[in-house]
Amino acid sequence: MEALFDILLKDGFWFAVIRSTTPILLTTLGAMIAARAGARNIALEGTMLTASFVGVAASHFTQSAFVGLVFAVISGIIMSNIIAYFALKLKSNIIISGISLNLMASGMTVFGLYLLTGDKGASTSLNSLVLPNINIPIIENIPIVGNILSGHNILTYLALILVLLVWIMFKYTKLGLRIKAVGESPEAAESVGISVNRVKYIALTMSGALAALGGAFLSMGYVTLFSAGMTSGRGYIALATQAMAGSNPVVGLLTSSLFGFTESMSNYLQGGKLPIEFVQMLPYLAIVVIYVIYCANKTKKENSI
Repeated sequence: MEALFDILLKDGFWFAVIRSTTPILLTTLGAMIAARAGARNIALEGTMLTASFVGVAASHFTQSAFVGLVFAVISGIIMSNIIAYFALKLKSNIIISGISLNLMASGMTVFGLYLLTGDKGASTSLNSLVLPNINIPIIENIPIVGNILSGHNILTYLALILVLLVWIMFKYTKLGLRIKAVGESPEAAESVGISVNRVKYIALTMSGALAALGGAFLSMGYVTLFSAGMTSGRGYIALATQAMAGSNPVVGLLTSSLFGFTESMSNYLQGGKLPIEFVQMLPYLAIVVIYVIYCANKTKKENSI
């Protein structure tokens, strides 16, 4: 217990919490937009994985981290439009379509890595670039606070800004209101002249772009290379954090932080007395337990009404 308190008192631990929260938060926001439109995007895992590979490959060939990021986002948009085409145009099951894309991305990225490097594990031979970290003026000089809040990757600060932008979109913009209308009652939205499929296409496209930012962060910010399966189920975790947050981006930030906290804690606990396999399982176990408790409480409240 004393060791646990020692970890909680470290500036580096809370810095790591924010860093670990970033990819989950970006993907949670993407899942939130799609779910609010009634088009749940199950392909988030595959979208993140594809974007993490494309970002590294593009930055290697162009020697520009920002060009790599642009290509990563484009790959996410393509992935989300594929699922949109199959689900909305061809009327396939959106869940099965999403799972298929996840499986395709898992093999496709390894194959692409092998074609570029001859290696199926990691992109260590590629001269890929990383996105810059930003030191915040004034805040960086504040003891403790500066060590925690300053010096993060640019995508971390973008994720926090996007929380506000998504909240504003849902509450005040025409697009946000249309997304909510389509998600709540597509028939009513159609009756007043709103193109349901068009709104869902837009929502899925935004979802793919945000998930791609999360994937790009993993390979161009969190670490400095692509490795096979590096998303490690974060796309699925984002579906759980979104389900708990509903359509509230601020709550999405909090639920995403739960994973960031437990992942950072597991990293700090490695090397202790606990088996490493158990320690690595902790972030995912924590989210599952919290989600089960959330669902049980929600069901209890609904039954009491």
